[in-house]
Amino acid sequence: MGDQLEALKAFLPELTDGVITTLQLSLGGAALAFLVSVTLGLLSIAPIGFVRWVSTVIVEFFRGTSLVVQLFWLYYVLPILFDIRWDAVITGIVALGLNYGAYGAEIVRGSINNVDKGQWEGATALNMSPATRMRRVIWPQAWALMLSGYNNLLVMLIKGTAVALFISLQDLAFQVDELRRDSGSTLFAYGVGFLIYYLIALLGSQGVRVLEKRARRKLGMPVGSAHAGAGASL
Repeated sequence: MGDQLEALKAFLPELTDGVITTLQLSLGGAALAFLVSVTLGLLSIAPIGFVRWVSTVIVEFFRGTSLVVQLFWLYYVLPILFDIRWDAVITGIVALGLNYGAYGAEIVRGSINNVDKGQWEGATALNMSPATRMRRVIWPQAWALMLSGYNNLLVMLIKGTAVALFISLQDLAFQVDELRRDSGSTLFAYGVGFLIYYLIALLGSQGVRVLEKRARRKLGMPVGSAHAGAGASL
């Protein structure tokens, strides 16, 4: 164990770089996934049938194809077809954002549809425009409902960042494998990786739970109960 700890101490700069890369992928991917999910989720309930159809096609495409294949297309195929070349980190963020954003769109759609119909009818009776109705009445309630689903999705996204290994990004997964070689112990190296991934996911999850509790408290909703419907589509 002493030799392994010495190897870990010597390897800390590389391991730190790997954690930073994983955090970049996690935060960037989560931000893009949120934007994609809100956009597609709102389009999926649009009154225009063609718009709903387009949203459904995009969501099903990214949900129905492998994240690894999407990553390969963005990193290896796009430069060949369209001469579009992105930095590896940007490519990872885009792939994660599009893939998990498609899953998140179902959370948004389900949460909005789960807002009590009386709220829709009351806002309509007050002669609110569709945009005002969504912004002032429906969205605040749907936001409190969808955060539990977003919590699950964030944890999945953090774990999914390991696919960046396939495009030679030196993220946490890559550095943990290098530590395995340096320390000579598979159990020790992957134990370290297990712990770091767990801590990152735990911090992200707790952050979303704080947002969820705050949103529920503002609406006078029970703080301890999670909304099951929003995350069911996962």
